[in-house]
Amino acid sequence: MAPSADPLQDLFPLLNVLEEKGLQPVLVGGMALVVLGSQRVTRDFDLLVSSSELTAELVDLVYGQGFELVTKLNDAGEVVRTLDNPRVAAARLKLDKPRSIFFYDRKTRLRVDLLLDFPLPTREIAERAAKVGKKRRLLRVAAPADLLRLKEIAYADRKSAADAQDLEFLRRILKARS
Repeated sequence: MAPSADPLQDLFPLLNVLEEKGLQPVLVGGMALVVLGSQRVTRDFDLLVSSSELTAELVDLVYGQGFELVTKLNDAGEVVRTLDNPRVAAARLKLDKPRSIFFYDRKTRLRVDLLLDFPLPTREIAERAAKVGKKRRLLRVAAPADLLRLKEIAYADRKSAADAQDLEFLRRILKARS
């Protein structure tokens, strides 16, 4: 299966199973900015989730949607290697206790990064998130002020030009809304 023209369409099945289990993933990062109108180009979806949600069941849910744990990225951020066994992936995550986990679907070429209460607690972000769409097409998008906080943290860490542009975009949105 080739990726759809709208990568959000490829993401909804995963979002739906996470929602059905009572998890409330919140879209953050570059794709959240795209939803808000940014012209930013990004290749992945960043979902903020609670670290208490990192269980073998969560890994099974993600694998059940065709994703595999990414174990190696190249310098350009492209997926080089994944684990095809969900039990091995769950065991590895239990040992490593990462703050973020990358999953990849080879068929759709969709990459989803789960940020585990990192860099801010999921609950406080989820409380202010906007719900976009309805039922089987529901997407929780972090509020612009929260996206700004997250992007400031990312910029302080990476100092990337893309992060600086994202900060400028978010500040414009917040200024227009005030």
